[in-house]
Amino acid sequence: MSNLQENELKIKEMQSTLSSLNPESEEYKNLANKLYKFKQETYKDLSHWDKVCIARSQERLKAKTFIDKLITDFFELHGDQLFSDDQSIIAGIGYLDEIPVTVLAQAKGTNTEESIRRNFGMTSPEGFRKTLRLAKEAEKFNRPIITIVDTSGAYPGKGAEERGQARAIAENIMEFSKLRVPVIAIVLSEGGSGGALALTVSDYVFMFENATYSVLSPEGFSSILFKNSKTAEEAANIMKLTSHDLKEIGVVDEILYEPLGGIKVPTDDYIDQLKHKISKRIKKLQKTDTEELLEDRYNKFRRIGL
Repeated sequence: MSNLQENELKIKEMQSTLSSLNPESEEYKNLANKLYKFKQETYKDLSHWDKVCIARSQERLKAKTFIDKLITDFFELHGDQLFSDDQSIIAGIGYLDEIPVTVLAQAKGTNTEESIRRNFGMTSPEGFRKTLRLAKEAEKFNRPIITIVDTSGAYPGKGAEERGQARAIAENIMEFSKLRVPVIAIVLSEGGSGGALALTVSDYVFMFENATYSVLSPEGFSSILFKNSKTAEEAANIMKLTSHDLKEIGVVDEILYEPLGGIKVPTDDYIDQLKHKISKRIKKLQKTDTEELLEDRYNKFRRIGL
């Protein structure tokens, strides 16, 4: 167990004790102050591996809850019209403030049963085909698209490969680059490999402060580079997978800062601020000439790494 995990257990114990005390008592005030200082110390100067752990936390905000708070009148749509409905993708239409939008989100579960149903956020070809189907529908009706990324990677099973996993990802990347409507991507927690890239070809990429976004998992990177998956922590520290690393090299455009300890149960004020940021960006993109929008999107990805 890492120091961060040990400290988070202590924080939970202190929070539990705090909830049993009278908020007007001196003991409550002293413990609340002690807890705040301890949280500040715990989450100061986090390592890359610490952020991987926070991004993977079961308590972290999941796409379903995020959509419920961010989008009003959300109506979910299902299926790829070819094989089945991939539950790792939540896709549908709704309103961001007054703007009608299409939302395409990778979803992990909040408990074991839901995680199994959603395949732990690992998308199969039919999931990518569902996102592309609804992206094309959004283009037809001139609706902006919001994608929400949270996956350790596309599902690597035999069945997925037989049903055209690589082709489905490649087609998403190609077609999203040509969509004639604004596309906003939000990296919520984990953004792993081609599974994440399939939903991040966009005009603007937001990334939550403690999220990660990388070519593969630290464990995979470690097993390839060091021939030992147990050195994942060391691998994470050299992979440049954090929001600040990626903002610096132009992979993401804006960091969404989080409360201490990561985003778990966001307040209404926090969600309102996010709505304002995202809707403001969409409105700006909607005012851009379509050909200019496509040219800017193309150049955005060509510039990465220069």
